Amino acid sequence: MSIDFAIEGNGVATITINRVEKLNALDDAHYRALSDAWIQVRDDHRIRCAVVTGAGQKSFCAGADLRTEVAKKPVQSDPWLAQGHPVLNRGLEIWKPVIAAVNGYCIGGGCTLLLATDLRVAAEHAQFGLAEVKHGLIAGYGGTQRIMRQLPHAIAMEMLLTGDRITADQALRWGLVNKVVPQSELLPTAYEYADRISRNAPLAVQATKELALRSRDLELADGLRMEQLFSQLLQSTEDVREGQSAFVERRPPRFRGR
Repeated sequence: MSIDFAIEGNGVATITINRVEKLNALDDAHYRALSDAWIQVRDDHRIRCAVVTGAGQKSFCAGADLRTEVAKKPVQSDPWLAQGHPVLNRGLEIWKPVIAAVNGYCIGGGCTLLLATDLRVAAEHAQFGLAEVKHGLIAGYGGTQRIMRQLPHAIAMEMLLTGDRITADQALRWGLVNKVVPQSELLPTAYEYADRISRNAPLAVQATKELALRSRDLELADGLRMEQLFSQLLQSTEDVREGQSAFVERRPPRFRGR
């Protein structure tokens, strides 16, 4: 039982939610360990991209462990500890791309985690759902917010209000995931995405992600202005010069994130 963390030589980090006997549901200890993993992804300059998945073949993440987490008496000061043990779906800002490899149930908090990732690959047997209303709860950690921005209104409301699950094929049809593949191809497909991303200039990748996400809440003129400033900032980096040299010399670039 753990949150497994590994970094490959190409700068790709893998976070594996490893609580197979509980369908990778998260109790307090696992939430804290997952928070530590996300902070390392954010702060470790070796990491250029991250893949998050679940151990086994039955579940990506079944969300909060209802037997332990929901039964806890709420602490009235908790809502004001907005940055306590931050996780990706609760608003931790990570501008390195995050890819989800969904290997089964993606329910509740698992689905809200999915909604906070950038690219998503699902196994054919994956199922997705925000079942909180079936338990007297709401889809927190961004569930009620992100899904309305990522799916058509009627589809998002159906998932939120019925709590029913959708299949991998439905998720693909509505644009919730990028690809649906056989289980045996799940991680290779996710890592292929990660490898393609990690070959690119890391500062430019992070700037692109931040601009794309922040601009959703900006007027077009403000977004264009921010884009202009980011572009000017990147022009002074070593990676821009390396990219130009590699193009002229017809060789793969060796980006260093500087």
